[in-house]
Amino acid sequence: MTSLSVILSCVAMFLLTGALGALMGRSHRATPAIYGLCLLPSAISFATSLMHLATSFVDAPTLVLPIGLPWLGAHFRLDALSSFFLLVANLGSLLSSLYGLGYGRHEHAPHRVLPFFPAFIAGMMLVLLADDAFTFLISWEFMSLASWALVMAHHRNADNRRAGYLYIVMASFGTLALLLAFGLLAGPEGAYGFATMRAAEHAPLTAGLVLILLLLGAGSKAGLVPLHVWLPLAHPAAPSHVSALMSGIMTKIAIYGFIRVTFDLLGTPMWWSGLIVLMLGAATAAFGILHALMERDLKRLLAYSTIENIGVIFVSLGLALAFKAAGMGLAAALALTAALFHVLNHSFFKSLLFFGAGAVLTATGARDMEKLGGLIHHMPITSFTFLVGCVAISALPPFNGFASEWLVFQAILQSPDLPQWALKIAVPAVGGLLALSAALAAACFIKAFGITFLGRPRTASADQVAEVDHFSLAAMCVLAGLCLFTGILPGAIIDSISPVVFSLVGERMPRQMDIPWLSIVPIAESRSSYNGLLVFLFIAVSASATIFIVHRYASRTLRRTAAWDCGFPESSPSTQYTAGSFAQPVRRVFGTLAMRARERVDMPAPGDLRPATFSVEQQDLVWEGLYVPITGAVGFAAEKLNRLQFLSIRRYLSLVFLALVFLLLVLALWS
Repeated sequence: MTSLSVILSCVAMFLLTGALGALMGRSHRATPAIYGLCLLPSAISFATSLMHLATSFVDAPTLVLPIGLPWLGAHFRLDALSSFFLLVANLGSLLSSLYGLGYGRHEHAPHRVLPFFPAFIAGMMLVLLADDAFTFLISWEFMSLASWALVMAHHRNADNRRAGYLYIVMASFGTLALLLAFGLLAGPEGAYGFATMRAAEHAPLTAGLVLILLLLGAGSKAGLVPLHVWLPLAHPAAPSHVSALMSGIMTKIAIYGFIRVTFDLLGTPMWWSGLIVLMLGAATAAFGILHALMERDLKRLLAYSTIENIGVIFVSLGLALAFKAAGMGLAAALALTAALFHVLNHSFFKSLLFFGAGAVLTATGARDMEKLGGLIHHMPITSFTFLVGCVAISALPPFNGFASEWLVFQAILQSPDLPQWALKIAVPAVGGLLALSAALAAACFIKAFGITFLGRPRTASADQVAEVDHFSLAAMCVLAGLCLFTGILPGAIIDSISPVVFSLVGERMPRQMDIPWLSIVPIAESRSSYNGLLVFLFIAVSASATIFIVHRYASRTLRRTAAWDCGFPESSPSTQYTAGSFAQPVRRVFGTLAMRARERVDMPAPGDLRPATFSVEQQDLVWEGLYVPITGAVGFAAEKLNRLQFLSIRRYLSLVFLALVFLLLVLALWS
């Protein structure tokens, strides 16, 4: 039995589990049964993907099933790229299922979640295995519909209904864009198989149109600006373990689709394609983290942070396209390795952070950071693991976020060798923007952790909490360990990714595990190197020595003095620093330009007993400038086209005839 057959069998197990969830969803035994059953195929598929990735240079098994289009069938293929993303997806689904065993007990409507959770995982896996356009699009749409059902699980909430509506509209738009892209790749012959597309020659105009459509289709699912508008609404609306899957895994499925087409099916890219992707990625990274920093809703903050990390990945992919077009194989391998490494790392720390947010929501019933505080005293394990996620996503050593973002900057440093002056100018500017985004990310997650877990409880609900269940804690602890492991031993991960990179750009980074002291060297030791293990040991030894010296040699003389009041001498929690006040300096610098932020202060005159008020207004400029006019235009067009409901039979037949003539003309011109 081939590895591909094993993984397809796991997909079938997920689908059967979803059907079982629909049958027994209202039973009190359904939650442990469904999530427990999801653990088995996730573990089997993860192990199979890992083994195949280690031997992917041997073969890429294929399978054709007699379903789908009658003359085509459903083609499936397992190569190095599919194996890597299956590994990411199945590890995420394994830990989400483990987390769901505990978190699901608090779900108010489990019958609305349990049938679609395994179906969602199955849809993502089918996208990664598809080897023809029809199977890919059907799987993509199945994944979108299953995730939409999960977003709508709490549909009685008006905000959730709005999020679900916007999500399904954007998902349909993305699928349409992908359909047109694959239509251009298939050509007039209708060659929908990926093998035929891979072997065909594509004209520059066709390749450019496919790239634009792909950025619209895959970019809308990934969260590229300006197609991100659904993400900060849908991710908070879903249950937290589903949010972890959507943010940590589903966005990576979109990145897989982009890589599959641009690096595999389109052939050698044009240099300007790298420039377009690079600029979009940089804008996405800066936009996402600025909005994340302004948020006070913990899950919305994490959703906007996902947009920032998607931008970092697309910057790396743009660099890889530019280097590949210029024939710089080693630099292209470095940039693509950085992108794939960050895909893996983001799946770890973003899933961890959404799990932590879910634990906070379970314990307190609140997502608003202004209603939290002081949770570190009641939820120490959740606090510690959330802190690990915050450090990792802030790209601080020795955790994994630093290792992958360091590789991105090492790839940026190779840009002076590019022949195009547009890229020579743009890439350093993008590097500066990424550096700014990294600094803002650190500030953002200092706020997220500090306001949520430190200080005094701001409400009674935050003061009367307890640690969450053992299943949730186990999932968070595993992810925290993975963030540390991949940060201190990045060489092992880079070597594991190298077969994927070699299959796409024909080059790979130097073998890292052969380098002394477990350092990583992107190009050559004379240029730069990094050793996560030594950094970790230095931090651990320095911290331990500091603690020992302070406790051993500090004066034991009793001293009495007024305690430092930390800026809030009153005992009221309302005198503490808030999420809004933390973001105020950044908002005053960037807010006016990036989101039209306006601060309004109402200070009563002396003698007036009214309280002073302070309010902030800010807007999503993309939503206001792009989507509001489109919504108005669609409404206007729908109102005008409404007259078509009242035509006579003769006019209806005339419209059908004219439409048929138009389509025949298009087909004749296409041929």
